[in-house]
Amino acid sequence: MRAVHQERHLIDRIGWLCAAVLGANDGLISTSSLIVGVAAASTSPHEVVVAGVAGLVAGALSMAAGEYVSVSSQADTEQADIARERNELATQPEAELAELAAIYEQRGVTPDLARQVAEQMMAKDALEAHARDELGLAGHVMARPVQAALTSAATFATGALLPLIIALLVPGTAAVWAVSAGCLIGLAALGAVGALAGGAGVVKPTIRVVFWGVVAMATTAAIGSIVGRAL
Repeated sequence: MRAVHQERHLIDRIGWLCAAVLGANDGLISTSSLIVGVAAASTSPHEVVVAGVAGLVAGALSMAAGEYVSVSSQADTEQADIARERNELATQPEAELAELAAIYEQRGVTPDLARQVAEQMMAKDALEAHARDELGLAGHVMARPVQAALTSAATFATGALLPLIIALLVPGTAAVWAVSAGCLIGLAALGAVGALAGGAGVVKPTIRVVFWGVVAMATTAAIGSIVGRAL
């Protein structure tokens, strides 16, 4: 028996990887920026910690709700297109066969062979063939609202924990520098891990994530300091 060559592609991870990286990155940057901003405006450790906890909870719930609504809209659109294809296959099978054959021709298959391939694909599973080759809907790119929501909430909370723990351990004005340094280290690690999980180079994604983290925290700290002095 001939051995079957099996491959595992990194694109299979795209469904959860995007939500995970976005959630952790947002949790780390937004909570760090919030803590840094409050710490720059107030010397009360209590206020800083309360702000951090509030940011963690509110951010995680917001990420979950936002991801669920957004990805649900995508899922609704996908299901509408699939329902339309199902109806067209039932009412216009020959036109759908010709359409699928034309797709294969555009990819370089000869007309006769394209027709044969389309016939065989539709004989096995016509709806799956049209969903994949006409609509571009495959298992690894289909919208999963619940998975995206839970992943975003969990990773946001995980990212937000780092600056919150640092704020608890380093109270007072020193928290500004400690949280900032911890956030940059966390962002660098997150950028590297995300790049490795996606099979990309490490340096560019890491620099990109750290740069925007610096911009966010510096801006928030400056505004917090100005508001703190004004009040």
